Amino acid sequence: MLLAVVAPMQAHAQLDLLKNAVGSGSGSVGGGDSGGLAGSLGGLASSGSLASSSIGNATGVLQFCIKNNYLSGANLSSATDVKDKLLGKIGTQSGSAAASPGYLDGVKGMLSSPDGKTVDLNGGGFKEQLTRKVCDKVLDQAKSFL
Repeated sequence: MLLAVVAPMQAHAQLDLLKNAVGSGSGSVGGGDSGGLAGSLGGLASSGSLASSSIGNATGVLQFCIKNNYLSGANLSSATDVKDKLLGKIGTQSGSAAASPGYLDGVKGMLSSPDGKTVDLNGGGFKEQLTRKVCDKVLDQAKSFL
């Protein structure tokens, strides 16, 4: 019975953190100011923006975002291109993409920060439009790895 009460509370708290990180003063969940991603998405935004801990994790998260249709239009095309290039890059660094740090977690929707904190993008109360914004930010970061 306790689990039935605790799980929704944890999901709600995680959603509130994501709203604050993505909304940052816009007043609405889908707010227009996606550039101001300050806050604490489960601690991931402590550096001022959402960031992945490694090229492998960013590549895996992009794969997750593409597979689950969290990116569309030009972002989908760009993400596919960036992901393919990064797969080649991490494949040459580690022997295989799956061996790259964080890649398998990223494919499962686990975004890992440089300081070791993680956020599960699969659910836990996350709204679809907020996850889309996270995917957009990871795409922007992944482009910088090229």
